[in-house]
Amino acid sequence: MMTLRLIPGGSPLKLSTSPPSITLYRFPTASNLSYNRKFMIKMSIQSTPSAATNPINNIVLGCGMVALDFLVTVDSYPKPDDKIRSTSFLVQGGGNTGNALTCAARLGLTPRIISKVADDSQGKRILNELEADGIDTSFIVVSEGGHSTISYVIVDSQTKTRTSIYTPGYPPMVSDDLPESNLLSGLDSVRLVYTDGVLHETALVVAQEAHRRSIPIVIDAERKIEGLDEILHMATYVVCSTRFPQIWTEASSIPSALISILLKLPSAKFVIVTLGEDGCIMLERAETGNLQSEEVDIDDLFEKMKQSTVITSTMPTCKSSDVAKLHAKGIGTVSGRLLVGTAEKIPTSELVDTTGAGDAFVGAVLYSLCANLPPERMLTFAAQVAAIGCRALGARAGLPHLRDPRLQPFLA
Repeated sequence: MMTLRLIPGGSPLKLSTSPPSITLYRFPTASNLSYNRKFMIKMSIQSTPSAATNPINNIVLGCGMVALDFLVTVDSYPKPDDKIRSTSFLVQGGGNTGNALTCAARLGLTPRIISKVADDSQGKRILNELEADGIDTSFIVVSEGGHSTISYVIVDSQTKTRTSIYTPGYPPMVSDDLPESNLLSGLDSVRLVYTDGVLHETALVVAQEAHRRSIPIVIDAERKIEGLDEILHMATYVVCSTRFPQIWTEASSIPSALISILLKLPSAKFVIVTLGEDGCIMLERAETGNLQSEEVDIDDLFEKMKQSTVITSTMPTCKSSDVAKLHAKGIGTVSGRLLVGTAEKIPTSELVDTTGAGDAFVGAVLYSLCANLPPERMLTFAAQVAAIGCRALGARAGLPHLRDPRLQPFLA
């Protein structure tokens, strides 16, 4: 539908109310100031007021793993030497970076991706799926020969768990695969850089140039891998898997580990750890000054916040502490605030597969940062996006688009 405005002498006449609009200007003649019959037509797009609007700068560059997933569901995980029948089968694109950027694209961002595939059938399918979601794949290296990364995923319908076995692509991506011209083009006008650290040589080169240009860097720290430490020290934002904080810091608790991470990474503004069905925890760094002089033990604070969280809804919620000097015994102190988020309580009958839930969460964090959402809203929004994705088999089939009605309460 269109909005038609007739403007005699500059006064608009509104005839209908939907974008795009046509505005007609009719001008008086110079001789008698009477209206002539010539019109100037101006076309403009008017967006219906909505919370689901795209950020002005929505270009993000991701560097990391893309794969092809072969997924099967089974009634229960097989025992050794068992031969069982699957209940469903799906072949779908995967990989942390591929999944996170697919999620970001469906939420309205414009992703570019740096990765590597082979010129095999799996590589072609990986590229086709990414391009179908609007991701710029022109920076992906396609090797002659070798094989693309593939994963075998077994989803246990009884326990609602999944087991993944992946075979890395060959030959692996190295820094020489990324010419300087492609690096500079890929970073042009970018709002955020994201990496899962898997292609550590290339990710380091990308992160170094992004850091030099003061482009914020989001790191997905799923597990300890070669080269990740050097990349982490340039991180602006860190999102961790459940196990990573304590493994990386050797702290006795997750909250204490978050303190340790921010102390080790002085450039990081926040660190988030995802906890699956238990939600997430975020430690956000704050400017020093005007803080209460007494330190607050972060483990005690976390327990109090958990106990005071009364879950009256099945939807994601978030609770924040005041800004304080948060202390971890034997580790140190960080000025900041602790945020504790809950996850959606998905009915068992609706929960299909948790594959890629963490990647969906990261994709929603990318959107939230580009849209300047406050942390409380970012955490609930990301949790909801991840929960929606768990209602379908595979990491991508259930990923929502920005105008999905289930997301609107978190963007209002």
